[in-house]
Amino acid sequence: QVQLVESGGGLVQSGGSLRLSCAASGTLWSIYAMGWYRQAPGKQRELVARILETGSTNYADSVKGRFTISTISRDNTKYTMYLQMSNLKPEDTAIYYCNTELLPRLRAPDYWGQGTQVTVSI
Repeated sequence: QVQLVESGGGLVQSGGSLRLSCAASGTLWSIYAMGWYRQAPGKQRELVARILETGSTNYADSVKGRFTISTISRDNTKYTMYLQMSNLKPEDTAIYYCNTELLPRLRAPDYWGQGTQVTVSI
């Protein structure tokens, strides 16, 4: 199993920056990819950014050039994933969720964090 704990959300003015963190612990060897998703009121949850165990990344078109995803392995028992968000816009307002995908051969469901609110004011 993998446990995910998010932090770093808050209220920021348009054009500002925030950094989200997601601490992952547990069976880290089983992780294939980690990512950030977001869900705004009345909208479906959408992918924001994703990073594979190889280091390969992909981003939603709406955040390219403004957001950066990264991970740090502090020891054999904990990863921390970050989402550096810059030049934030009101349309970035949403609950942001940390996500972990396990190795496909395990055929296991994804793990999700509890979510952290990001609010961007005009």
